[in-house]
Amino acid sequence: MLGLLVGVVVIFALGSDQQSSGAEGGSSSECRVTVTADILNVRAAPGLDAEIVGKYRQNAEADASTTVQNGFRQLAENRWAADEFLEPVDGADCG
Repeated sequence: MLGLLVGVVVIFALGSDQQSSGAEGGSSSECRVTVTADILNVRAAPGLDAEIVGKYRQNAEADASTTVQNGFRQLAENRWAADEFLEPVDGADCG
């Protein structure tokens, strides 16, 4: 009986980890990118005039969306970065 309970808990825990990793930042977990610029500004909207809300250093990796507007890729809600400085990691489906 105890072994069955432990098995159920382990299966539940593994399933929860997989679900939460796909929901991070509201972006698709299938698209992951690497930053190619020395420093990449993250903006609140897809445009150069939008507020800078963060920065990434070269070779940083981030989850991203397949959505690209005005040359900016959506990383999460209110987080956009210039797509020309983002390279999909091997095996990523970024559209």
